[in-house]
Amino acid sequence: MTRFRISSALFTALLCAWALAGSVSAHHSVQSQFDIHKTVSISGTVAKIEWINPHSYLTVNVKGADGKVQKWAFELGGAAALRRAGMSRADRGGLKPGDEVTVAALAAKDGSNSGFLQELKIADGRVYKFTTDANGQ
Repeated sequence: MTRFRISSALFTALLCAWALAGSVSAHHSVQSQFDIHKTVSISGTVAKIEWINPHSYLTVNVKGADGKVQKWAFELGGAAALRRAGMSRADRGGLKPGDEVTVAALAAKDGSNSGFLQELKIADGRVYKFTTDANGQ
């Protein structure tokens, strides 16, 4: 009977460790996906904003020189970083589809139309900064 309890407990522990390993390995560092030495700046309209854990996402429609619309996807930091910047899940920073925005972001290493959001400027003058400069500003 004791052997069964130990085997059962060990099985349960291994099952929990396996389940948690997926979520831990899924989380990545910024440097693994984005070039911390290269930034991109684009202007366009908000297509979608998604507030999900552990990161949120902003999709922006950008009109190219040829008049065709390209979708750009930006990863945002976690909930704490968004709150520090002045945004909350409840109001989504006042963002809604169709809003004109200018985005500064770390460029994706793979050259895709994506990045890690550093600064978001909205046409009404609001600015959200998701990083600090050397002076802590």
